[in-house]
Formats: sequence, structure tokens, C-alpha cells
Amino acid sequence: MPEAALDEIRLTGLRVTAHHGVFEHERRDGQEFVVDLVVRLPLGPAAAGDDLAATVHYGELAEQVAAAVARDPVDLIETVAERVAAVALSFPATREVTVTVHKPSAPIPVPFDDVSVVVTRGRP
Repeated sequence: MPEAALDEIRLTGLRVTAHHGVFEHERRDGQEFVVDLVVRLPLGPAAAGDDLAATVHYGELAEQVAAAVARDPVDLIETVAERVAAVALSFPATREVTVTVHKPSAPIPVPFDDVSVVVTRGRP
């Protein structure tokens, strides 16, 4: 039986204050991180049955992602992105997720618009 087509739920611009970074002032003062997610899953079953349990509850996803970003500090936003991907994959309907973690106040000594990391993870 062919696998159902993958659709997307997008959550963009989730803002969380956290204390990640390699510098002491980043850990002490904290800064805003911005997270975007593209969760890939088959939405047909949820739509056909109007069944929230067959999809990803994006409100719960947002709360869990925010908690994962805000918890214990790490050096790298790469680590934060992996945490967020694990949260999205914890929802049974999720097949794949792309996570972008932006660090708009990164300590870069030249003018810049954004710095971010992007990871894509899926189920084995």
C-alpha cells in the first residue's frame, strides 16, 4: 500500500528568550531566539475525520517548542535545533520536520540581518 502524501503544518516566527551561546554575557543576559518549523505529515486522515488526534496540535507544538528552547543553556544553536526537531517528531503523526533557529542578536562584529541554522530530521 503506498504511503500517504506528506502535507505541511508551518509554525513561523516563534519567539523565545533563552540563555544560549558561548559567551558569558549571552548566558547571563539571554536574548531572543526565533524558531520556524515545517512539520510534514499526511493531513488527509485528519481532514477526512475532522480528527485533531490524527494531526499535530499546533498550539501544543508551539508550547513544547518554546519550553525546549528556553530550558538549560547550551553553546550552539545547532543543539537547540536538534531539541526542537525531537519535540516535533514526538508527535505520532509527524513524519519529517525542518527546523530553523534564528539568532538575530548573535555577537557578530559586522552588520548582518540574520544568522540561523536549519536541520531536517525524519523518522527512520
